[in-house]
Amino acid sequence: MADKKMQWFRVLDINELPAGRVKTVLAGHKSLVMTHFDGKLNALDNTCPHQGGPLGEGSIENGWLRCPWHGWDFHPCTGNSPGGHDDGVSAHPVEIRDDGVYVGLAKEQAHIRTVTDVMAETMVNWGITHVFGMVGHSNLGLADALRRQEEQGKLTFIGVRHEGAAAFAASGYAKLTGRPAACLGIAGPGSTNLLTGLWDAKVDRAPILALCGQVDTQVLGPGAFQEVDLASAFSAVAEFSQTVLHTSKPAELMNLAIKNACLKRDVAHLIFPDEVQTLPAKDGAEAGTPHGRMTSVNVNPPPEAVDSAIKLMKKSKRPVIIVGHGARFNMPAIINLAERFHIPVITTFKGKGLIPDHHPLGCGVLGRSGTPIASWFMNEADLLIVLGASFSNHTGITPKSPTIQVDFDPMALGKFHSITVPVWGEIGSTLEIFSSKLSSGWETVNQISEVAERWQIWRREKEGRLNDDRGKGVNSLSVFDAMNRHVPENAVIAVDVGNNTYSFGRYFECKAQSILMSGYLGSIGFGYPAAMGAWAAAPKRPIFAVTGDGGFGQYAMEITTAVKYQMPIKHILLNNSELGKISKEQKAGQWDVWQTSLHNPNFAKFAENCGALGIRVTDRALVDEAIERAVAHKGPVMVEVITDPDLI
Repeated sequence: MADKKMQWFRVLDINELPAGRVKTVLAGHKSLVMTHFDGKLNALDNTCPHQGGPLGEGSIENGWLRCPWHGWDFHPCTGNSPGGHDDGVSAHPVEIRDDGVYVGLAKEQAHIRTVTDVMAETMVNWGITHVFGMVGHSNLGLADALRRQEEQGKLTFIGVRHEGAAAFAASGYAKLTGRPAACLGIAGPGSTNLLTGLWDAKVDRAPILALCGQVDTQVLGPGAFQEVDLASAFSAVAEFSQTVLHTSKPAELMNLAIKNACLKRDVAHLIFPDEVQTLPAKDGAEAGTPHGRMTSVNVNPPPEAVDSAIKLMKKSKRPVIIVGHGARFNMPAIINLAERFHIPVITTFKGKGLIPDHHPLGCGVLGRSGTPIASWFMNEADLLIVLGASFSNHTGITPKSPTIQVDFDPMALGKFHSITVPVWGEIGSTLEIFSSKLSSGWETVNQISEVAERWQIWRREKEGRLNDDRGKGVNSLSVFDAMNRHVPENAVIAVDVGNNTYSFGRYFECKAQSILMSGYLGSIGFGYPAAMGAWAAAPKRPIFAVTGDGGFGQYAMEITTAVKYQMPIKHILLNNSELGKISKEQKAGQWDVWQTSLHNPNFAKFAENCGALGIRVTDRALVDEAIERAVAHKGPVMVEVITDPDLI
């Protein structure tokens, strides 16, 4: 009669394992070592009791199964150790049947809910639906908890090729949606690889959750393998950082982490020592939820600041609105105010596309990546109304004009120079109050015709540059001129840094596209991983990445991630075989141009080798056709355009 407590698993073909050899097999969830010794097939536990060495990677020497790590010996049939010691490994019954070799194991126990199960359930309850990262030996318990949520359809895990890409993808996700995604790394290098992407999210005020494995608490401190003091390493970047301990309240830690990320628009960080990840949860432990934990963030500005702002506005005849990335979720109210009083709207580079460039009051980007239209209107204005902008030197908002600045963060007000009227408040709430206070009227100059005139001048200038050709590659304007015709209006475009990005800011004319970039950090390599994050956040929207060869080279293997998960990212790669922006800076500073050249593969063929569609363009006349073909393709595409580094 069959033992109902036993499960049998087929692990080998009958003649698969030669005499005197060993092999690792998997029976259900259990790893075993199969040995062929003394004419018998045997099944033993695969883990050496010394330090967990994989016996299936060892060998049979002088009649003993030897661990490959430290040479401990076990009998190949019984698992006993020599000398009668009690540190052997268990043996399991083996049956040779007509269709193969079977091993019998006791039926697996039902999964016992763990501390990390509670925390993963809490993440889901708070609306975190995506985790980007790499599974490794010091986060396996946490990863298994995330797997259970994914099996229930509540979470999506995207495995990347480098943890830096995971953090950038999560940052791109958060910048597009305003909601946090999570990134996962192992102890030591896996976690430190996250730091650049986390800094990108932090300085651009994007909520993000970092989940880091850690070595066992038993060996934490003396310097175990891959031990890094993660609390110290993340102390500057993380607004909230805690280690999950045996005595912690796991749901409460996750509640606080996500609450900090959301309300402070910052980085939250949790450290998971290896052995804590699989601790059984307390009986009846409930996952956390945001219910009763979150408040409305529609904070009204101080009345005296509103009164001062209204007085200044009513004195102005030629006001200009400057919007930054922080205003991206308030654009309907901003455009309504602009249309009501005929106010030109300028954006920072991070705010590119928040108002269409074809809107009668849209003036494009201000600053180094911008258009002469935006700078002209700023210089002609008698009042600047700055909403959600950081006043970075890249943008160059003049300190010479009367200025009203509105921001949710009081420390951002007047950060670099004195502001005429700093207004602390959420942009949406503040604009509602401004609008009601201005109901009695505000006499301003209608500047719509001037906006149209300035665009006409700039477009004539662009037409004149289109034919520039030194015989050293396609000019960048040609690429973005073609993108103007073929990129769908509802696309998300993630851009990298470098000359390609400057040209994008200057030449691409946004309609309703959403633009993602590494703004304040300006980190090379952001573009392609951020596009992956955008796809996760908005899979029904067309997703584009615009990078240079230098930026893409940082995370080039992530194209295999796009192929694996069938992300239809349309990648426009401007390849000038150098770090063109740095060459330009060396020339401008009267330095010798040094160490900026790059040795590149044929990126289009590289994309093909990775399973994507690759298209290489060396002739300006073929750019339109290539981008049109990319847009029509259903999967990931790379359009590699060989560009002239000086025609930007």
